[in-house]
Amino acid sequence: MSITIKPIKSEKDYNDALDIIDSFFDAQEESEKADVRDVLITLVEKYEEEEYPIDFPDPVSAIKFRMDQQGLTQKDLIPLIGNRSKVSEVLSGKRDLSLKMIRALNEHLGISADILLQNKEIRSLEEDSDIDYDLFPIAEMKKYGAFEGLNIKKIIDNAEELIKTLKYRIGFGFAVPEFKFRISKSTRLNAKINPYAIQGWILHLLHNSSKIDIHLKYTEDIIDDNFLNTLVKLSILDEGPKLAKEFLQKHGIILSIIYHYKNTYLDGVAYISTEGQPIIGLTLRYDRIDNFWFNLFHELGHIKLHLKKGNYITDDMSLRGSQEDDDIEKEADEFAEKILIPLGFSLDKQEIVSQKEVISYAVKHNIHPAIVAGRIQYTKNNYRLFSNLVGRGEVRKFF
Repeated sequence: MSITIKPIKSEKDYNDALDIIDSFFDAQEESEKADVRDVLITLVEKYEEEEYPIDFPDPVSAIKFRMDQQGLTQKDLIPLIGNRSKVSEVLSGKRDLSLKMIRALNEHLGISADILLQNKEIRSLEEDSDIDYDLFPIAEMKKYGAFEGLNIKKIIDNAEELIKTLKYRIGFGFAVPEFKFRISKSTRLNAKINPYAIQGWILHLLHNSSKIDIHLKYTEDIIDDNFLNTLVKLSILDEGPKLAKEFLQKHGIILSIIYHYKNTYLDGVAYISTEGQPIIGLTLRYDRIDNFWFNLFHELGHIKLHLKKGNYITDDMSLRGSQEDDDIEKEADEFAEKILIPLGFSLDKQEIVSQKEVISYAVKHNIHPAIVAGRIQYTKNNYRLFSNLVGRGEVRKFF
């Protein structure tokens, strides 16, 4: 058998390929004819995609088609869309789909989000009725750029519209984790937090992250020893924090710096979106090199060890080592400690340590002296020690 396989560039090539596919349709698997058939099928599909693109059906038509496929009635859609009246209005085109409806239809009926989201302006996200939108820190969110790109006049007077629009702009893949305005047991949060402030900060983080273009899809095996050791060594460079952000992004992990909001008592957040996108958010509440690297590796520890899709963990690092800390936080602390400074480190156990010893250890192990100084400060609970080495005011300038 001698058949030349070539790209399909014309209708004649297309028809010839179809004829061959038809004649080899029943070929025995793993035979030469079967291999030719399978390659031609791929070429035909590519040609059809380019020459005969199929437009998406409109969302209502897609819903009705799936209802017909599965033998569903309007009553069956009530748990996904709302009451009987809302179902009727959606199917008649009188009501736009909310993001909440879109998520439910995608999850339970398997309708593509691309179809459901096309050409729609979602007017309402139908949030819990007890949320007081005027309590969000709108002025602070505006100050730090949370609403960048939103064309809404009189920002302070449109809190509800702003927050709902921000959630929509974040996009389907970055489902917003709802705090429900209470402290979770699985997170390191100060009891004095303002829940609206922290929710506003999270929205800002996810809005920023949704605009970042990631070319490599993250997989769990990315964070290995080589990855971690390479990242640590960036700390010795003058632009280490900036290079760390670029390094993480090249490996499918978003690092976003959102400055600290008042009354959040927040240092960092680790989050994995519903589509598996890891996000680390840092506030730089304390602008120190040692804090930056410890917090970064602490959140990486959460991503590596604890988080699954759609989960988040928030961290007030001033609570580190407190009685309220759970095992998850302790594990993330240990993860960061072991990566940043090799096992066997003992300078923090010595009664007297010189600055020369700190710098010498850092040089020997290719880490920034601030990391060593910060460990000694924490262990001894004395933040006056080596305060000239921790890199105060040396991180924010890069962001």
